[in-house]
Amino acid sequence: MRRFAIIHGLTIFLLLLAASWTDAATFDFSATLSGAFEVPANSSPGTGSAHVTFDNVAHMLHVQVTFSGLSSTTTASHIHCCGPQSTNLLVATTTPTFPGFPLAVTSGTYDQTFDTTLASTYNPAFVTAHGGTTASAEADLFAGMVAGLSYLNIHTMALPGGEIRGPLVTPEPGTLLLLGAGLAGLTQRLRRNRPAS
Repeated sequence: MRRFAIIHGLTIFLLLLAASWTDAATFDFSATLSGAFEVPANSSPGTGSAHVTFDNVAHMLHVQVTFSGLSSTTTASHIHCCGPQSTNLLVATTTPTFPGFPLAVTSGTYDQTFDTTLASTYNPAFVTAHGGTTASAEADLFAGMVAGLSYLNIHTMALPGGEIRGPLVTPEPGTLLLLGAGLAGLTQRLRRNRPAS
């Protein structure tokens, strides 16, 4: 009986989570950074990871990056948007690099929160190309990230076009719905197989 209650509760939680996905203000994105994701791909020994949180109600973008093993020292890092991952996209965020990003190193960490209502958060060319205002730039960057049309990368002296990059991805609502449906089916099966008391 207890196992049934736990699974039933988890099922309800996941279904509610999936149903509320479109109303959420905060979206989390992650990326695994490597030379294989660059265009063209390269054989960099560097690796990294990124976690980006976009809150489109509080107008905040929180960027966290960890990287190591780069073939040469860092020169810049950005989020690029909005188009197919198989192409090199326009820099969306601050140029020439994220403020305070560790430069002239081969490994490091970064943690910064940006106000997405400020022009200083964006590449001016991105604002111009996306409606000409910070509000339109914010809306397009958010939409591009949710649609899987953005990536974060790190540029270095040896590879100025980008040494490691990773597509910013987030869990799909359909994945949560499938998980919830599977747990609902398991709950029904346990209910049918439960011995009569």
